[in-house]
Amino acid sequence: MRIPGLGQAGEIADDGLAGLEHNFITSNVEALVNWARMRSCWPATFGLACCAFEMMAAGAAHYDLGRYGMEVFRASPRQADLMIVAGRVSQKMAPVLRQVYDQMMEPKWVISMGVCASSGGMFNNYAIVQGIDQVVPVDVYAPGCPPGPETLMHAILTLHDKIHAGELLKRREATGTGETATGAGIMVQQRDGQTAGLTIRS
Repeated sequence: MRIPGLGQAGEIADDGLAGLEHNFITSNVEALVNWARMRSCWPATFGLACCAFEMMAAGAAHYDLGRYGMEVFRASPRQADLMIVAGRVSQKMAPVLRQVYDQMMEPKWVISMGVCASSGGMFNNYAIVQGIDQVVPVDVYAPGCPPGPETLMHAILTLHDKIHAGELLKRREATGTGETATGAGIMVQQRDGQTAGLTIRS
């Protein structure tokens, strides 16, 4: 029996993969798994303040997170692997945030959306957590007050690149899991035309 382009059929058995001249893709399992993880991020529904409106806009028709398989914001944390913390986190909400994070499946990722979630923002007082990295490990910070859908999508695509490269899992293995875990802490640039130097004075 002769296969076109491969010579004798026995050549495949004798030469292994070298006997295949074309139309064959090889990769390692880790790269395939990272590729699947990158394209199947399901966000948890966790909008807390005005940043949540921009997060909803990113999922609507104009920006369409559905292009990346992310159009379904999961109501159950057990079905989600991405937490987008959109808005300020009060001290009363912090234990709930951690509980939702703990219920998410591994591996899981966190995006801190807006300055209030990242550093407390203009709310420099006892009632607001001054950065959610005190509660959960943050992988990507999206700056802005509030960051527009373009900035959030830039943060999501940056997270996708790091998931695909496997960098985040290697970092998690180095820092451990649980309450001592630290995220990648990647800060992305603002992409929505807001003035980065604009500050609110009291």
